[in-house]
Amino acid sequence: MNLRDLFVYEKQTKNEFLIEESTSEQEKTYQKEEQTNENYLKKQVSSSSAQNIEYMKKIYSCPLNSDIVFREFELFFDDKAYPSFAMFIDGMVDRSLISQAIISPILSIPRFDDSVFDNSTLKDVVKKRLILANQLSEETQFEKITEAVNIGCCVLFIDTIDTCFIADVKMWEHRTISKSENEQTIEGPKEAFNEILRMNTALIRKTLNTQKLIIETYTVGSESKTLCALMYISDVANESLVKEARRRIGGVRVDYLISSEELMQFIQEKTFMPMPQMITTERPDRVARVLAEGRIAIMTHGSPSALIAPINFFELLYSSEDLYQQFLITNMIKMVRMLGIFLSVFLPGIYITLVLYHQEMIPSFLLYTIQSAQINVPFSPVIEIIIMEIAFELIREAGIRVPGPIGPTLGIIGALILGQASVAANIVSPVSIVVVATTGIGSFATTNYQLGLTLRLMRFAFIILASIGGILAMAFGLFIYLLILVSNTSFGVPIMAPIAPKTKHIFGDSFFILPIWKYEDRDDFLNSKKKKRQPEVSRAWSGRKDK
Repeated sequence: MNLRDLFVYEKQTKNEFLIEESTSEQEKTYQKEEQTNENYLKKQVSSSSAQNIEYMKKIYSCPLNSDIVFREFELFFDDKAYPSFAMFIDGMVDRSLISQAIISPILSIPRFDDSVFDNSTLKDVVKKRLILANQLSEETQFEKITEAVNIGCCVLFIDTIDTCFIADVKMWEHRTISKSENEQTIEGPKEAFNEILRMNTALIRKTLNTQKLIIETYTVGSESKTLCALMYISDVANESLVKEARRRIGGVRVDYLISSEELMQFIQEKTFMPMPQMITTERPDRVARVLAEGRIAIMTHGSPSALIAPINFFELLYSSEDLYQQFLITNMIKMVRMLGIFLSVFLPGIYITLVLYHQEMIPSFLLYTIQSAQINVPFSPVIEIIIMEIAFELIREAGIRVPGPIGPTLGIIGALILGQASVAANIVSPVSIVVVATTGIGSFATTNYQLGLTLRLMRFAFIILASIGGILAMAFGLFIYLLILVSNTSFGVPIMAPIAPKTKHIFGDSFFILPIWKYEDRDDFLNSKKKKRQPEVSRAWSGRKDK
């Protein structure tokens, strides 16, 4: 290889691999195969077992697919042999259950006649007396049959019967129910969702324990057929909210849907809005609580998190532990949390504003310290802050991506070494290190991960505004941002409710919380069917209204 080969591209030789561009003939062949496959899916189940197995093998590209299992056998009835076969996907079913509940009952009696079963037809005998699976259904459309196979069912075809028997024998490997890793709390339940939809919905039902909890199931993704569950309490949630959720989920057009976070991007109102419009949580207790308030929750199979809607800005400041502690302590913690959020967004911009434009607002001794520290630094305070903020973000990302206990260690050691080396090399001043470190610590006080990402972006915006126009530019930017917030909604609820627009119970629904026995009414902006959450005298043992 010479130097010219590094800068000039030439066509690959025969021994080197290059992805070939699809030709028009290949695209036509692919489209033809797709059309053929769709034609098979639209067909009805035939009474010929040989024809059915031919269709199923073509649909699943057998024998190219190595995990598709066909078990062929013969069923003897009324002195006749009926060719039959069972089909399933290896790794998604309980093989022992298939053997015990489907194959074994059919083959255990080698021959019998209809007199044994009171002149019943073969179809009735198979359905009512032979197959021992708990959940058994019939289907005549190949499209529905393939959907059942894809989610872990076993299908049974019998000659002369133009119906397919579908037995629910799902069993795939999955994580057990464990502690929440992203929303850890000291008080309260410890259970967290996993990737199995029905296990997650069962956790919700176990917590709420009411027949009024409705769980509607939808299929999203024309190819992936991802199961989605819409959850709400029928006598609490607003009917128009439920209808809107159904409309948005049903209106998603995509080939493959993998996670709840992808679904959130499809159904939220404003994609470019710099604020989360839905909340993701992995805690069943939090989902149960918001359902009881009149909100809805959406989950997808394969994702360990639930989507909560509608939300407001103050819901993003909520922690799952807030109602598990004494309310005075919780309010103190929320004040510290909001202070951390304020510092993480505005502290770098305020520092730049004071140093560049409003030095008269800094005490004389502090101003002398700042100026003396910047004498040997070749950069302006704006460049210092941006350099250290970028370095801090790099360390944060490195700490997250490095596996195991090395990650936090790398973050701490990297920050100490980098900060000390930067000051020693006169690249940045010690005051800038203090400002960036305080900002980073404040950002960790954010309870919602998506809100934290948004605030990290807003921090750089306010740094730029502060460098351009000082406090006036920052005030203007904050004003524009608040205008954006008050003009947007989350599933019909204003983001800044109950402050803008103003509704009842502002104090208890926004920055601070009240004692739990003070929450007689549900949030007014949700317009739930039941306005009252609990009676006015909830502590009946006291014999009077609490004060």
